[in-house]
Amino acid sequence: MAKPQVLQGMDTLAYIRLLKNAAIEQGQLIPYQTSLSFEPKRDSDTTKTKDGAVGTSSSLETEIGVEFVNNISKVSDDLYDALIQNEKVEFWIVNISRKNSEGKVFAWYAQGSITEDSNDNDPDDNSKREIKFSVTGTPQRGWLELPASAKEELAYVFRGLGVVSSDDQTGKGTAWKDADRGTGSAITQE
Repeated sequence: MAKPQVLQGMDTLAYIRLLKNAAIEQGQLIPYQTSLSFEPKRDSDTTKTKDGAVGTSSSLETEIGVEFVNNISKVSDDLYDALIQNEKVEFWIVNISRKNSEGKVFAWYAQGSITEDSNDNDPDDNSKREIKFSVTGTPQRGWLELPASAKEELAYVFRGLGVVSSDDQTGKGTAWKDADRGTGSAITQE
């Protein structure tokens, strides 16, 4: 039996999208996340009878919490709009280090509502927000493909000094490959 692998919190990220925008935009990374909690729970109770205790359980309730450094972004504004205008939201919890044989990453998917948006503005620190999200129904597990734009948000690509254009996204630069180890030569100045 294989030894269990440890997952790092740094590799677990939250993405959101207003449900009404599902046909026109992809899920978006919440920028500058500092914390992410996923809390499915089911209350249970027992009734004492003469024959012994009889257990009951309630339906599943799930709350998701995200803390992040407040910022000026579409996502930040979408979160405010979702709460103020009672908009339904799609939410993904993506673990970028857990991959299946197809190269897709593990994720939880949920739909629901923003129930709280708390904003702390201490004078000696960055403005911070904490979002609480209440899941409608049961969150679903699965595998998703990170689009190229999502990969770029997480780790930018190497660029050269040249002009970046639609024809040359790397500015005449070439990213390092493992095969580059020990290659190249020193140029002497004349």
